[in-house]
Amino acid sequence: MSLGFVVLLVLGIGFVAGLRTMTAPAVVAWAAHLAWIHLSGTPLAFMGSIWAVGFFTLGALAEYFIDQLPSTPPRTGARGLIPRAVTSLLSGGCLAIAGGLSPWLAVIAVVGAMAGAFGGYYARTGLVRALRVPDIVIAIPEDLIAVGLGLLIVTRL
Repeated sequence: MSLGFVVLLVLGIGFVAGLRTMTAPAVVAWAAHLAWIHLSGTPLAFMGSIWAVGFFTLGALAEYFIDQLPSTPPRTGARGLIPRAVTSLLSGGCLAIAGGLSPWLAVIAVVGAMAGAFGGYYARTGLVRALRVPDIVIAIPEDLIAVGLGLLIVTRL
């Protein structure tokens, strides 16, 4: 697999983490668990465990609900960006290792996470205003896009 393609996948999984913090590691954990990506014998092999799958899947499901609450902090503030950076590093590191590259390549995922966080925020708020619809009408498709993009990325390695 070419370096450029793996870099693109790492950047992409970071973008997914920028859209939804827990979706990227949930998709990566499922991919490792189902042997779509291979992490065995690496420091990130735990991502394929049923515990990691359960933890990140429950976290993603909770996030889809919590995202709708008015008390949810903005994704573009520090409380929203820091967890996105962390989960993008974890998810990007997994893909880098599965692609035969250094886990340090995961820093590129943080760039994707920032693009996903800000791009997703401005796209969502802009669509809500332009279409004059409740936020949830745009939030649910955004959730589906994050899951679909994540699945597309992990099935390419």
